[in-house]
Amino acid sequence: MPRELVVLGTASQVPTRQRNHNGYVLRWDGEGILFDPGEGSQRQMLHAGVAAHDLTRICVTHFHGDHSLGLAGIFQRISLDRVPHPVAAHYPASGQAYFDRLRHATAYREAGDIREQPVSGEGGVLAVTPAFTLEARRLSHPVESYGYRLTEPDGRRMLPERLAEHGIAGPDIGRLQRDGELRGVSLDEVSEPRRGQRFAFVMDTRMCPAVPELAAGCDLLVIESTFQEADAALAAEHGHLTAGQAAAVARDAGVRHLVLTHFSQRYPEPDGFAAEARAAGFEGELTVAADLVRVPVPRRA
Repeated sequence: MPRELVVLGTASQVPTRQRNHNGYVLRWDGEGILFDPGEGSQRQMLHAGVAAHDLTRICVTHFHGDHSLGLAGIFQRISLDRVPHPVAAHYPASGQAYFDRLRHATAYREAGDIREQPVSGEGGVLAVTPAFTLEARRLSHPVESYGYRLTEPDGRRMLPERLAEHGIAGPDIGRLQRDGELRGVSLDEVSEPRRGQRFAFVMDTRMCPAVPELAAGCDLLVIESTFQEADAALAAEHGHLTAGQAAAVARDAGVRHLVLTHFSQRYPEPDGFAAEARAAGFEGELTVAADLVRVPVPRRA
């Protein structure tokens, strides 16, 4: 299955006729990571073709309703569908009471295996798997909020012409990758470094040191752009970013594909967000997110 972002919703505090509350699913090899499920996320998953069985991990940035009220339905659906595997849940430890209320919001037969893994302090490494390392960083918002970053381990890219020069083919390639040497030929001689892919998810925050840290070198950056530049004062007051600020971060961080989302209801049309991102000097691939779009993680450079 390709690595991709499935967008469930793109509104901020208030949903609109065109935009559901937040919700994003990152498909990454065998994992399905659900970020910030707002109201209606369960139904949006149905429209997007994402099943509860696809979810292996839930990441909540903070406990404002547009980022978390959908948790109740998600938890109940995991139980209803008898998801057989554990689902890890990462969220601010300071919001434990909210998490508990949402997990047990109504009566249901709890059959899901939810592994609570709250985040505290400045964040740090949350999980290390063969496919990636998941980290969190503390953001700047009126309530405690965290951004998330996923980093694939670096690897090696095999070079067919050099393999051919040394007469290495078929099963011998796998043996060389496993052992590091074959018949006097080292892995370094027939391959080159391959940087692991990187993804970051940055929601409600004003500018702070963690934002560029999370974005650094990302292949795909999903970042809030609640306001446009004319309302920059409002953005700072309420702990948010503008489209221009988000794009400037992506520009300086070397992001390959920028996804802007979390739009205020004051902007009925999204056209201005793309224009402001380009005006800020971001030249990479750009998506102004819409509900139910799918955004592939860029192919390796």
